[in-house]
Amino acid sequence: MARHVVMGDLRVQQIDRKDGRRSWTIVWPDGTVHREADWFLREYEGSGTQRTYAYLLVDHLRWLERECLGFDAVVVRDLERYMGLVGAEVRLPLGEPWRLGKRPYGQAALCTAAACLKGFYLQLAGVGVNVVLGSALNVSRLPSRAVRDRALLGHAIRGLPANPLAPRRVRRRHPKLLPEGAKDQLLAAVYAARGALRRVRHALRRCARLAGPVRARCAARVRTGRARSCRGRASAGAGRGQDAGCASASAEECVALPVTRGALGRTSVGRSACSAWSPRDRWRSPR
Repeated sequence: MARHVVMGDLRVQQIDRKDGRRSWTIVWPDGTVHREADWFLREYEGSGTQRTYAYLLVDHLRWLERECLGFDAVVVRDLERYMGLVGAEVRLPLGEPWRLGKRPYGQAALCTAAACLKGFYLQLAGVGVNVVLGSALNVSRLPSRAVRDRALLGHAIRGLPANPLAPRRVRRRHPKLLPEGAKDQLLAAVYAARGALRRVRHALRRCARLAGPVRARCAARVRTGRARSCRGRASAGAGRGQDAGCASASAEECVALPVTRGALGRTSVGRSACSAWSPRDRWRSPR
């Protein structure tokens, strides 16, 4: 939280103890302690909650000063309006904007502010200040099945405290989990890409056995999606004859080999019509 000097307004005062501990309270512009706020913050002496509640409560007290509202005149609608001004989603007129130029509270900050306000006004209602507001905030709810399962004596729980000022819980998926329906789409894309990669890999391995212009022509056909295998093989260079096992070495005599899927899920290619086909020319699926 950014620190700056506050002049002429309520502010949070840090108190350094002799034993090294720190405390926080709220003071008026003239330096005197805000009695109600200090009384509430003393319950959290020596914890980080005291500092958090101090900064949240001082903002609310400043808003009460601007709205000219006393503690005995605040109603639940006023608190809901304040929660809407700081970032909560409420469906009612909010009035004049508040916290101009500042970011609204997030979900966690809104829940903490609601807990701070409820505790503050319940403490005031305990001493006879605005008892009606205290009774409106002191509500309970039925425990859920998950709460009963987590509790030690869950079957004996009859009710849990609730906060009417708290925002509605936003259920967020775990960041490592995929959104709904993404698994089927990803699997379909992976299977399609894997099958295409296997077919291309097989065609390239067949073309790797060819030499010269036949290899180049076959690679071009693979890139265009028409993987073909040559029945014949061209000579690797000048002075070298045709392969003795092929009926033809012309680059034009290429036939498409049917791609089938075997019983084990591997991609296999049908044998060519070459009369000199031998087992050593058989393609082996990659492991």
